[in-house]
Amino acid sequence: MNARERVMSVVNGQKPDRMPCFGANSTVTYDQMEKVKVFWPEGHEKGEAMAKQALAAYSIVGFDAVRVPFDQTFEAGALGCKIKSGGTEGIPGIAHPPPYKLDDTPTFPSDFLSRGGIPELLKAVRILKKEVGNDAVVVAGIIGPFTIAGSLVDTVPLLKATFKAPDKIRPFLEVAAKAASALGRALVEAGADIISCEDMTASPELIAPKTYRDIELEYQRKVFESISVPTILHICGNVDSIVAWMGQTGAKILSLEPKANPLLAREKCGPDIILMGGVDTATTLFMKDAETVTLACEESISKGIQILAPGCAIAPGTPPENLLAMVEVAKKH
Repeated sequence: MNARERVMSVVNGQKPDRMPCFGANSTVTYDQMEKVKVFWPEGHEKGEAMAKQALAAYSIVGFDAVRVPFDQTFEAGALGCKIKSGGTEGIPGIAHPPPYKLDDTPTFPSDFLSRGGIPELLKAVRILKKEVGNDAVVVAGIIGPFTIAGSLVDTVPLLKATFKAPDKIRPFLEVAAKAASALGRALVEAGADIISCEDMTASPELIAPKTYRDIELEYQRKVFESISVPTILHICGNVDSIVAWMGQTGAKILSLEPKANPLLAREKCGPDIILMGGVDTATTLFMKDAETVTLACEESISKGIQILAPGCAIAPGTPPENLLAMVEVAKKH
């Protein structure tokens, strides 16, 4: 099988020739930038540079998919948030102050897809699809409703409102879900094979599990229902307390950090959900050696991971040999 056939066979419930390996989140490193001679901040801002950097995960590392973008600002920027550059080594972020206060009424702009960096992101996906064709998978990322809402009003007021005034959150989640859905559909039209949704702020490490169940679940469902290709849901941290509800969102694949228990996810979500993950990106991929990475991969596979992957976004300074070690483990399964 080629890379695309390998990934899609797992997604479709069939047996691949061996385990796929790719990232649900950013996969770019300084080493890859040097090898393709394309650097930040251009890789965050220009479609051609973004595509060249993303392609390195397939052409240099050997991952079965390419993935854009490398930061979480595109929807927020198009909704009116100010974006701060990450410079030559960092990742862009949301600048203060946010465009709204909790008592405001947010609006969804009719020209959303032409705002901010979205046109360049769509260009990158079109380039990647042309480059890899049917040989590898193009994964395109969107941000989940709770995280986008946190960008619009700032995360701290949003988190406080989950306890004190949950109804005030809903207008922001509605606009956020529209933004994620619109971008997801546009990315599919541009050529994305899989949409990966990162909803970092929906983690049980930040909100109560009942807040996820009673509020956020509804809006994540709206997003996934609007997208016609297979989807990945990534929520950071130990998601054991909400993983059963994550399995009810409509996402085909759950991306788990090593803090979460794949065996519990399988028990709670049933046999049809695909589980991906495997290696802690900070304490293992970034800081340890290839032998330690190999052991961590094998442990995750033993717990039922079906797609070997970094547990979250890869740190840009991650040693190349550690990523290559992941691919070698996948080849043995």
